[in-house]
Amino acid sequence: MLRKIAILLLLAAGAAGLSAQTDSTLRIDYVLGQSGGVPRVMRHAMSKMPGWGGRRVNLDTALLRGNGQVRVTDCASGHTIYCQPFSTLFQEWLCLPDIGGLDESFEHTVEVPLPAGEADVELVLFDNRGDTLARHLDHYSPGEILVRTVARPELPMRVLHRATHPSPISVVILAEGYSAEEADSFYSHAQAFVDEVLSYEPFAGYASRWQFTAVCPAAAQSGVSVPLEGRWIDTPFRSHFSTFHMDRYLTSPRVWDIASAADAVPWGHIVVLANTSTYGGGGIFNSYALTAARNEQFRPVSVHEFGHSFGGLGDEYFYDDDDLDQTYPLDVEPWEPNITTLVDFASKWQHLLAEDTPVPTKPYSFNDYPVGVYEGGGYRTKGIYRPAYECRMRNNSYPTFCPACRDMLERMILYCTEPR
Repeated sequence: MLRKIAILLLLAAGAAGLSAQTDSTLRIDYVLGQSGGVPRVMRHAMSKMPGWGGRRVNLDTALLRGNGQVRVTDCASGHTIYCQPFSTLFQEWLCLPDIGGLDESFEHTVEVPLPAGEADVELVLFDNRGDTLARHLDHYSPGEILVRTVARPELPMRVLHRATHPSPISVVILAEGYSAEEADSFYSHAQAFVDEVLSYEPFAGYASRWQFTAVCPAAAQSGVSVPLEGRWIDTPFRSHFSTFHMDRYLTSPRVWDIASAADAVPWGHIVVLANTSTYGGGGIFNSYALTAARNEQFRPVSVHEFGHSFGGLGDEYFYDDDDLDQTYPLDVEPWEPNITTLVDFASKWQHLLAEDTPVPTKPYSFNDYPVGVYEGGGYRTKGIYRPAYECRMRNNSYPTFCPACRDMLERMILYCTEPR
């Protein structure tokens, strides 16, 4: 049976335009920014390397829209041979109030399976209404001499959980702010992350499909930057709290460096563990998840952030004083699968409601059903709804994902590992 699946995967890869001889990766680094009030996408560098760690099935489709997509088109046939949705910190910045005509730039990296022939690579960014915000088109040619061929970096690493499935989901866990002397501590924290993730459904039921590898670049200084304390230190990815002046928001501006460290092994998803006890984290869909590994709430927070970065799940919590948040316009259906404005509820978790449950026309909730429509989510108390009263995507004390989140995560796992 496994041999049959492997043959099907090989045929699918060939049909999709993968480089069958080398099974390689094409990496493109971008600068995303705003200049003169106009959002822009600019290519910084393009390179290729051996090995491919992303999904090997369903290459030409996207399960979720995301806040952006990279699309690879085979020039000979005109067919899409790869499509990957993602989100970026840049687009979050654009939703902040009072940025006006400020100019700002952000790093972004995409990795796609190396095309076998001439191909176009298009990066598209969407605004918070789903309209095209900016785009960039590149042409890839196998004979292009200015696309560098690079070796994967050699960094200390350990495989913490080995997949047995023929099309595994490869997750790289990176050390941030761990000195060389603290490597064992990092590997212990990385193993704790793996154990925690695989204790949750639906991850536990598909444990054989996950490959977790810990990669440990040494930091010149121990810890991470905490601007509120005036502490700025030298770490591999320059991670820091207070992103956008949100004290608990822990992110990294060095996305290219994150991708370079992750490139030590072929990867599909990235998790960064920060060597700090300060509470916080961040998760960006198909970019990275970053959590504080020494904080007492490290385990539940890391699973929450992984729900963002792997599953594309939205935040189900809300703030009583933040109903002017601009992230989600109330007349547009969010692309995140676990929050809704009721504009297109049929595309969300309606299929999980009891058959005799009416389609909502106004705010309501069900105390007798595990899934309902509860007002409050996506940072707003009014106008945005979540599937359950409590969920791992709402608070750190709740021990499971709600049914709607579990449903989406299972769909994502199958999308990444099973040909349709």
